Amino acid sequence: MLTGPVRRFINATFPPESYANNAGLCGSPLKACVTKRIGFHHILLSTVLNRRVQFACGFVTGWSLFTVLGIYLFFLGLPGVKKMLLFINKRTKVMVIDGNESPQREEVNNDPKILKMEKIVTRMSFLELSKVTLNFSQDNEIGNGMLGKVYKALVPNGWTVAIKRFHVSEDLEEEFVSEITTLGSLRHPNLVPLIGFCSERDERILVYKYMPNGNLHEWLHSTDDKARLLDFNLRVKIVLGVAKALTWLHDGGNFHVVHSNISTQCILLNENFDPKLSNFWEATLAKTNDIDSNLSLFPIVECLDFTTYKKDVYRFGVVLLELLTRKKSYILSCSSLNLSSSSFASPLDVDKLLLGQGFDNMVMQLLELASDCMKFIPDQRPTMQQVYQTVAAIARVHDQTEDSEIQLHVD
Repeated sequence: MLTGPVRRFINATFPPESYANNAGLCGSPLKACVTKRIGFHHILLSTVLNRRVQFACGFVTGWSLFTVLGIYLFFLGLPGVKKMLLFINKRTKVMVIDGNESPQREEVNNDPKILKMEKIVTRMSFLELSKVTLNFSQDNEIGNGMLGKVYKALVPNGWTVAIKRFHVSEDLEEEFVSEITTLGSLRHPNLVPLIGFCSERDERILVYKYMPNGNLHEWLHSTDDKARLLDFNLRVKIVLGVAKALTWLHDGGNFHVVHSNISTQCILLNENFDPKLSNFWEATLAKTNDIDSNLSLFPIVECLDFTTYKKDVYRFGVVLLELLTRKKSYILSCSSLNLSSSSFASPLDVDKLLLGQGFDNMVMQLLELASDCMKFIPDQRPTMQQVYQTVAAIARVHDQTEDSEIQLHVD
């Protein structure tokens, strides 16, 4: 039962049958949108009525304000006139939630930047978000990062969402806009969905789809019991999903995006442990001829050289090594990995939970790939396309091994 024009998506088209049961939709690939024409006599009649209503409203409003102002001047004198006039001229609007008017008022924000972001992602009111988080209660808090605190909430349509409330700072405005213009316009199974945003006065809030399994960093570095649940199968699945997402971002056709901030903390996991990349506030977009106009707010560069892409490759190598060793990223970035030996004895020992499970050879292959990604000279690192192909090949061999073991067990 949707109505209105069909929006455009970057690098994605959908057939008409995808919009079935929405007779009110129009625009490509459906029927063209039609603007109703109104007769001249209707326009004339409407104009006359509007002018009469405007005159009546203006007369009543003007007389009321004049009377109030006269009384104010008579009793309190002139010093407060300026403040009162500013109060009268201030534009306000009443927020309505669940059909009930709230006595609280907020400024009407007609900032062109905000209006443009509203075309990318749904705009939400602060009152609504405050209501679903119980006024941003500490009981609903699930995270506290560099940009702000994150709260878990259930919205009226039944979705569970993660609400990131930015710290009050003018320095974070660019990060706020970058996150909206990237995640709001890009769609991929391994990117966390951005649902909405709020920009009112000093408040900057982003609303994401909630990922019940948190981030990868917590699974690797909290307890051995939690890390034990991340067996080799899941770790390969996570690595493959992250490589797939970065490959798509680097060479998505009409756009080229470098994330620039890949880490285990920005890799979120859904209920099936599918990885979802987040934190795009440091991302860089390369300019193309047919790029979507929605991304015009994004910090666009003319072109990206290979060294820029290789930053993501290096950070992917750190993530891969962190998955295999459960060492913190700052240790991995400052250490050198010696893979010349056939044994696993090294300053960066492989996670003992992975050894002796029949995957030692595949673990070594992934260690070699991580070493290639972290080479000091960027030109010697592989592309993300090559990385993805290598991980996919290892995953296929792993799946075949699993199938053979199952068959042997059945026999």
